[in-house]
Amino acid sequence: MGETPGKPDPAADRVAWAGPRILLRRLRDVMANEESPQARLDRIVRLIAAEMVAEVCSIYVRRGGDVLELFATEGLKQEAVHKTRLRFGEGLVGIVARDAQPLALAEAQSHPGFAYRPETGEEIYHSLMSVPILRHGRVLGVIVVQNRTARSYGDEEIEALETIAMVLAELIVGGGVLPPGGSDTARPARLSGRRLSPGLAHGHVWQHIPYIAIPQLVAEDPALERERLDGALSAVRERLDTLTDRAEAAVGDEPRDILEAYQLFARDSGWLERIREGIFSGLTAEAAISKAQDETRRRMAKIEDPYIRERLQDFDDLANRLLRHLLGEDDEVHAAELPDDAVVVARNLGPADLLEWPREKIRAVLLEEGSATAHVAIVARSLEIPVIGGIRNLFAAVDSVDEVLVDADNAQVFVRPTAAIRDDFMGSVAARQRERETYARMRDLPATTRDGIEIGLYLNAGFLIDMPHLDATGAAGIGLYRTELPFMVRDDYPDLDAQQDLYRRVLDQADERPVTFRTLDIGGDKPVSYVDTGRQENPAIGWRALRIGLDHPTLLRDQLRALIGAAADRDLRVMFPMVAEVAEFEAARAVLDRELERARRSGIALPSRVSVGAMLEVPALFWQLPSLLTRVDFLSVGSNDLLQFLFASDRENPRLADRYDPLSPAVLSFLKSIADQCRAANVPLTLCGEMAGRPLEALALVAAGYRNLSMTAAAVGPVKAMVREADAGAAWNVIKDELQSPARSLRNSLLTFAEKAGYPI
Repeated sequence: MGETPGKPDPAADRVAWAGPRILLRRLRDVMANEESPQARLDRIVRLIAAEMVAEVCSIYVRRGGDVLELFATEGLKQEAVHKTRLRFGEGLVGIVARDAQPLALAEAQSHPGFAYRPETGEEIYHSLMSVPILRHGRVLGVIVVQNRTARSYGDEEIEALETIAMVLAELIVGGGVLPPGGSDTARPARLSGRRLSPGLAHGHVWQHIPYIAIPQLVAEDPALERERLDGALSAVRERLDTLTDRAEAAVGDEPRDILEAYQLFARDSGWLERIREGIFSGLTAEAAISKAQDETRRRMAKIEDPYIRERLQDFDDLANRLLRHLLGEDDEVHAAELPDDAVVVARNLGPADLLEWPREKIRAVLLEEGSATAHVAIVARSLEIPVIGGIRNLFAAVDSVDEVLVDADNAQVFVRPTAAIRDDFMGSVAARQRERETYARMRDLPATTRDGIEIGLYLNAGFLIDMPHLDATGAAGIGLYRTELPFMVRDDYPDLDAQQDLYRRVLDQADERPVTFRTLDIGGDKPVSYVDTGRQENPAIGWRALRIGLDHPTLLRDQLRALIGAAADRDLRVMFPMVAEVAEFEAARAVLDRELERARRSGIALPSRVSVGAMLEVPALFWQLPSLLTRVDFLSVGSNDLLQFLFASDRENPRLADRYDPLSPAVLSFLKSIADQCRAANVPLTLCGEMAGRPLEALALVAAGYRNLSMTAAAVGPVKAMVREADAGAAWNVIKDELQSPARSLRNSLLTFAEKAGYPI
């Protein structure tokens, strides 16, 4: 149903066009005319087709959901306008929209994704160039040019069409191309995502920069635009310096480290060069920043590593700060716009925002993107702000000032709730507050079971901002200090002095309470920029943790040297992670012994006592316990990794999230054997991981013989309340009778027992 394509026409590849600056100026004139949006679109496609020497130019606009509608065309049949529709992924236009990537083909009809739509009459055209129309990373539509001949489109033409697409995005968003849309405000809705910071909250939606209008896209004087950009950069850097100082005063050093790492993005030469290239092509400083912003988002979409994706998203926040400054919008004024019960809705946030805004006004944060390793999530947890990330189509589901109920514990949001839902939720909030008051009153009471067993409740920590929780919860100490977390928020390797200062301050704030430092557990899902672990098919069981430390002994040696120096005249507890065999523990302990001897010879004050332990996370170590227990001073079970290795089940895979239960007969038998062997060898045993912080699981652990549990600060109160009411012997009698059961879990049996006994589970 079309002409057979001929040979490529060399003349078609040599067509000359006016260039992006001239075309942009002409587009500006079209957009300035006071005519209907449809009339402007019709003029734009004619102009682009003429200037780019194309026989067809078409604009598709995204309607509801993932549907594209032909809104304007020069070259295709006019009767197809507003009738032809394609879904994302359907045809070449749909592929461009789905992938948010440009496409240039000398022979489009030979592409396997080509879809023939007879109403358009496009069968006579063979070459095609298409780019997505993007705004804040969201695909608003697609622009296409086509030629009859097999024309090869060059990089300059693709980039020019991308610049034109950015201009069209402004017309679509702010020019009335689509009627005002938004969510269905008549109906309640429930959204779900990922828990980034726990808690409950009730408030009203405040949208954080969902759209920044750029009043002028085409520059009259590129030199002036470069000066404006440089001025904005200086102002933003000064503001970040101020926020860095404020962070240290407010919540400690780690947010300061985060912001200092974040500041590096404001000096990134590659990013700034892309902005300056945009200005050189004829854009204003604002338009050039917006173009670079979309390019960064598009690159980010190709990156699989979640940590690197989160670091790239810091560019997004900086771009918005630059735009606000260039447009004369002061950050303090912007923060003052928050209502008193703001639930901040954003695509993503930078860590500076939460420190910029009045803490007392922020009830919660909802993000379309975001992960637990994002800088904003780390800061939010320190400020105790509930955060849910990864909420799909968030902006489409909520409107400004919508009432929302946020259950970050279960990663759920109730939008425009009914009176019944609101009443139930507020009842939960009130109950949560009463529980917190009860836990606060229990702070100084011992964690002792009714049958007289004392349980040590410890905290998991990773930043200095976690240390005040020791006093707030009455925890016995730090059962797991994750030393890799401060490494992960830096772009460079912390030197010996920086590490020693950090560890000294941790011990100072612990105030003689024990602190167990786990050596670096980097790699896997915790990459750092200065150690290239390469691409690994199974990173969780790959080159990570102690394996990296033994292969790069300088890393391990420096850290142990810093710990020894920090613990002068105090107890030092060091724990090696991911130990798979006794020989690895022996090798790591030998490095520590050499560093202790070096410090002794150098006259450095030594720790008063050094205790060395291992984490049991790799099942192979279980069968070496008799040998290991003669060599360690203590043992810790890392339940998170141990369980995923036992079940060969990726704990990050949502399809497997509830498939296996830690209260299964297999797990409890395994853990009971570890506890029995440690008790027989008189080796102290702790369990660190999510199991320890859940009252029902903690009941099972206490019954199985675990006397030390390490958990998050929020879990100490609920677990202590359970321990003080529990009878460990009675709970074990329930468990032991079912250890040989074929049941996949003993959860229901244990829960029934606990509820009948009145334990607060």
